Amino acid sequence: MTPRRGIILFAHGSRDPLWAAPLERLAETVRARDPDTAVEPAFLELMQPSLPAAIAALVAQGVADIAILPVFWAAGAHVTRDLARLLDEARAAHPGVRFAALPVLSELPGVPDAIAAAALKRTPSSGAA
Repeated sequence: MTPRRGIILFAHGSRDPLWAAPLERLAETVRARDPDTAVEPAFLELMQPSLPAAIAALVAQGVADIAILPVFWAAGAHVTRDLARLLDEARAAHPGVRFAALPVLSELPGVPDAIAAAALKRTPSSGAA
């Protein structure tokens, strides 16, 4: 079955190969919540796959509706400049595909509250270790 839609988790990348593990766990969590959605990680630099490679992988699966989730806390130059440029290039390379950039993590509904709740659960006064 061809996935109806795809999500690319787009992160910076690092020289440390272990740095990608949390992004892979996030991808698995998203896949588990919706097995009909194709989910791929992608990196701006230093790691593979690149965003163009992840897009090509989804397009090869027949996905024609791709959302890019910038796994960045805030919308700095990597999101406002680099991601915007990469999306313009993707739209030119794949004219039949619909692309959407989702908000950065701090702007996603519920994310700041979830982080605050998790942090407060871990404080010494909560009794949690």
